Amino acid sequence: MDQNDRERLLNEILPQVASQLRMPLGNMHVAMQRLVPKDPADEKTERNAAIMAQSYYRAMRLVNNLAAAPMLLETTPFLTANVELVGWLEKLVQQARPLAEEAGVTVTFTTPLPYHGVAIHKEHMERLFWNLLSNAVKFTPRGGSVTVSLRLSGQQVLLSVSDTGCGISEELQETVFDRYLHPDRADPQPHGLGLGLPLCRRIAEGHGGRLLLQSQEGKGTTVTVALPDKRHLTGVLREPVFDYAGGFQPVLMEMSDALPYGAFRSRHRDD
Repeated sequence: MDQNDRERLLNEILPQVASQLRMPLGNMHVAMQRLVPKDPADEKTERNAAIMAQSYYRAMRLVNNLAAAPMLLETTPFLTANVELVGWLEKLVQQARPLAEEAGVTVTFTTPLPYHGVAIHKEHMERLFWNLLSNAVKFTPRGGSVTVSLRLSGQQVLLSVSDTGCGISEELQETVFDRYLHPDRADPQPHGLGLGLPLCRRIAEGHGGRLLLQSQEGKGTTVTVALPDKRHLTGVLREPVFDYAGGFQPVLMEMSDALPYGAFRSRHRDD
């Protein structure tokens, strides 16, 4: 695929597909709410409702990644604001932990820092975090674990997500950041289209940082985001945020590819 084809794919085709899918998916969600009671009385109805919700959230996660595809062509730095990372990450891990437990995976957060502020684009960094965490849980078998860690190294802040999963073969590591450009190497579910890690790398680079991948087949994977340890001395204006999850539980949507249908039962959904 040459550069012109790549630009057309990312700037036009994928966002158009996302736009066309949003309305029918929204209609499906409304119809599902009307057809299925909030607290189904029998197990069969509850199971079917969970499977429908799982499919809906997975489709919406895909749509959001397709809509974000033009970001891969951008090179400009992001507008940022100071965020206290320790409390922010603790909150995200707390939201993820009960859902990961549905997949039999333990998620923990570790840091030697009591608190630490850094200038980031919060919404983009949340997208990065959920992509990395979802991948880690997805490829970790039941009984395994995922560790989110935050530490300082020189003038950098290092955010790592490590798992005890299946790891990535050396052959697949060669195209892990551009697999969406290689349809001949497309993997079956739950691998997806391959947009997640490229978007994560772009988000890291948009902060002036890097995304580092370490993986050994059969022994797990660690992805580290290295960000400049910088803060703003004064407030910084931010662009308006358009955040449409397509449902009422964005965390459930972000982790939907990694979870069994049981995670989508009514006790986890706020719809």
